[in-house]
Amino acid sequence: MKLTGDYATAINDQVTLELEASIVYRQLAIEMDVIDLPGMAGWFRAQAEEEVVHANKFIDHMVNREAHPQIGDIKAPSVKAPTALDAFKAALKHEQKVSESIRDLYRQAQKDGDIDSIPLLNWFIDEQLEEESTVSEIISQLELVGDDGSGLLRLDREMSNRQAAEDAAE
Repeated sequence: MKLTGDYATAINDQVTLELEASIVYRQLAIEMDVIDLPGMAGWFRAQAEEEVVHANKFIDHMVNREAHPQIGDIKAPSVKAPTALDAFKAALKHEQKVSESIRDLYRQAQKDGDIDSIPLLNWFIDEQLEEESTVSEIISQLELVGDDGSGLLRLDREMSNRQAAEDAAE
């Protein structure tokens, strides 16, 4: 089934949002580098790469359905995060925005009877649940650690173990 009309536009918007998320995560990585938390910076860089993979999934779906993917305007992020807790709260807020956008796509696909998009959207719904859960867990841990420098450094060291999306696939 060829992908056209408002739904194709909505998927293009999602591609743009996924790429925006990548830039937000890159900025959060910079914020963590600035405060000397290299493990968390690396975690955010890996997350940024994963968001590009997500954009590519939507792009591939469009191409496979004879649509023309088009990246929209992406605003530079105005993210400032003086602490790790601030960074992860900003990440959760952005993940929630992405999750709601995917739910909107799902509702539109159902309304339009676009059965071909449902498997892709189901994958993204599961992925977003996992993303929000992971970031929420990190926020809880950071809140538990509070101002304890050794605890923060332990979390930073643990987070350095995360692999980039392309590395994990190998």
